[in-house]
Amino acid sequence: MIKTLEIVNFCDEVTKKNTISDFSGSFNGLQVDNSGIVSKIGASVDAGLVPFQKAVGKNINFLISHHGLFWSSPIPIVGAAFNKIKLCIDNDLAVYGSHLPLDCHPEIGNNAIIANKLGLEPVRGFLPVDSTNIGLIARNHLSRSKLKNKLDNLFPAGFHSIEYGIEKPSKIAILSGSGQSAVEKLIDEGVDTLITGELKQQHFNYAQENKLNLYICGHYATETFGVDKLAQQVAKNFNLPYEFIEIPCPL
Repeated sequence: MIKTLEIVNFCDEVTKKNTISDFSGSFNGLQVDNSGIVSKIGASVDAGLVPFQKAVGKNINFLISHHGLFWSSPIPIVGAAFNKIKLCIDNDLAVYGSHLPLDCHPEIGNNAIIANKLGLEPVRGFLPVDSTNIGLIARNHLSRSKLKNKLDNLFPAGFHSIEYGIEKPSKIAILSGSGQSAVEKLIDEGVDTLITGELKQQHFNYAQENKLNLYICGHYATETFGVDKLAQQVAKNFNLPYEFIEIPCPL
């Protein structure tokens, strides 16, 4: 019998939860408790009603989510918020959220895993939020065409390319999820190429005017890696079954 608190402590330690800053209002760690015993681990990108329903259907009772339940000041537990919390309590489903700790982690973070899968060499972090660099800069040896072939394999649902930078960039910035805060920082970092999840229309013009390469691979798709890897480590460490909750998110 594996206690919920043991898994929470393990996740806190692996993600370095207490040393990583996050956006104001977000909360990393155990967000919904259960009766205290865990028999199956799950992972999802989002702490949504449908992922919760799927987790319950698969007999998961400890779900690790990248986008947790809490992002702002307290809200009334009514409507959709009530339905999600009630579903968790009724089905003994614990929910653990880990946001920026699973973007910037040097081994199991989204950015590091994307770099590794593309064959890029991490050099340093960039884009600080308080004391945390949430992005990654990696050394590159690939041409744009070869990079796109690798991106195509890594993100089979598709990605968008905006190519106005050099044909073979020496360094590439990676920022999973939303890359809006990174684009205007690239030139200062000596980088002209960014791999990210989502951008705004205005960044097309910015890329043209500033000669940048931007690869937009999907917010959801770029943030499946870290939470999956953390849950795998939990399952292996405690000898528990594990399933990833896949949701067909097109964004």
